[in-house]
Amino acid sequence: MHKLLPLPFFHVWVYLQTQPLLGLAATLCAWEVAALLDQRAGHKAYSNPTVLAVAMLVAALLLTGTSYQTYFSGAVYIHFLLGPATVALAVPMYANWPAIRRNFVPILVSLGAGSLVAALSAMLIAKALGAPHEVVMSLGPKSVTTPIAMGVAQQLGGLPALTAVFVIITGLFGTLICGPLYKAARVRAWEAQGLAAGTAAHGIATAHMIRLNETAGAFGGLAIGLNGIVTAIIVPLLVALLPL
Repeated sequence: MHKLLPLPFFHVWVYLQTQPLLGLAATLCAWEVAALLDQRAGHKAYSNPTVLAVAMLVAALLLTGTSYQTYFSGAVYIHFLLGPATVALAVPMYANWPAIRRNFVPILVSLGAGSLVAALSAMLIAKALGAPHEVVMSLGPKSVTTPIAMGVAQQLGGLPALTAVFVIITGLFGTLICGPLYKAARVRAWEAQGLAAGTAAHGIATAHMIRLNETAGAFGGLAIGLNGIVTAIIVPLLVALLPL
């Protein structure tokens, strides 16, 4: 890092590395740049600001040699807001409650199928490729929100930290491919798009959908909550019934 910056700036950087505001400022700057790029690109799947911001932060930490612990000491303030942001998804859900109540049976059927396929396919593929038992168990709850996924993985003998990585990768990848998949499958209803995004790629994809349409965000938020409950029930059953 010393070779990349003039000496005065290098001393400033060394000082900033000791302050918690570094992670906070870096996260906010990365998000603003990513949001601007996304707006210029017309909100395409490949320009998702969450994906871009994560990529920029990873590159910055690697180039500067900054440890994740140093970064997170400031980013923890934004991490704290994840809970209130998730709860805030109840607002569009309440606004769309008549549509949710009217389609509740199809929602449960499709969400149950999606939860089953997401968990079972990941574990079977990993098992077929020769992954260790801990990795197979860590992959099962990859499509639900992080706290639930880590709890389920720990209960099954998986590695919670590895599960957290799988959850983030699933969310980012799901956000990137959901738009093209909807077009290829000719899925035009916002309700279906939001439900699928929330079921397959939890909060990251839902955050993307709510920027496109409030109804899609409402159904995505509903899917996050229900999928967490369903996955916590079916994954232990799958492990008990199948040779995983």
